[in-house]
Amino acid sequence: MVKIPENYTPSLGLYETQKAIGLIKNVFLVKICAALHLKRVTAPLFVDPSTGLNDDLNGVERPVEFDIPAVGGNAQVVHSLAKWKRLALHDYGFYVGNGLVADMNAIRRDEELDNLHSIYVDQWDWEKVIDRDTRNMAYLEDTVRRIVSAICGTLDELKWQFSGLSTELCRDVYFITAQELEDRYPDLTPKQRENVIVREHRTVFIEQIGGVLKSGKPHDGRAPDYDDWQLNGDILFWFETLNCALEISSMGIRVDEKALEEQLVKAGCEERKNLPYHKMLLNGELPYTIGGGIGQSRLCMLLLDRAHVGEVQASLWPEQMRKTCKEHNMILL
Repeated sequence: MVKIPENYTPSLGLYETQKAIGLIKNVFLVKICAALHLKRVTAPLFVDPSTGLNDDLNGVERPVEFDIPAVGGNAQVVHSLAKWKRLALHDYGFYVGNGLVADMNAIRRDEELDNLHSIYVDQWDWEKVIDRDTRNMAYLEDTVRRIVSAICGTLDELKWQFSGLSTELCRDVYFITAQELEDRYPDLTPKQRENVIVREHRTVFIEQIGGVLKSGKPHDGRAPDYDDWQLNGDILFWFETLNCALEISSMGIRVDEKALEEQLVKAGCEERKNLPYHKMLLNGELPYTIGGGIGQSRLCMLLLDRAHVGEVQASLWPEQMRKTCKEHNMILL
């Protein structure tokens, strides 16, 4: 289902939009690398399913899988690089305080298509080596502020180049846990809670997502084998164009041996302990890390004030959606 903003008219034409997307991607990459001490690396489009490296997201999404006769096995298109990045930091010999960032492209075949969701996903996937002493909320929140600063700095440069843009973002981040949010608005759904809190505070980081809340349900689903559910969260900005909270990044400090054991039990996924990646983690062979994904098309939507993700990325959409969007000045690429 598509939402149509009243009297919607894009600030930039088609050619200017493409130019602006290129600027956003180039400028933000420089800023996030400087803010978090990251180096760009090349990332895979697909992985061997037997390694346990693919991200299981909420645990119900079906990966795109295909056979490769030349290697005598199958491959899965990645959902994200959450686990691959941690292994790459180990293999490449990154040291504490430094990390990597990669362009991640994925296909999520089971997405419900609307203004914000596409089957094509593009994001900056980043991961950084930390030590045990920095596995804490203070370090997580400092990292969030650095990412928000990089986003706002990118907007500043974008508006200098394209004076017709009127996007405004709040640099001050409001932090709240998923449980605190449920306690404050117990009668609302998680998405409704997000909209209320982000409308009020403009830029919000919702912490501790994945575990079951007092209501008996999690705020949102998280795979049990990458984020530590006590040290993670989502960055959301208020998006005036669609009158909603817009999630730009899911991120967190990754599981250590103890957190992985506990979360696999809670999720009923203890069999994963036998996969190569999980064995390495439980044996203490992988570095402690923090990481996340930052949506490229989502960020372009936010900074360029676009009402549909299809205006800033090329994907497939239902014909009726294309027709409706075109009638309301939303040209889907």
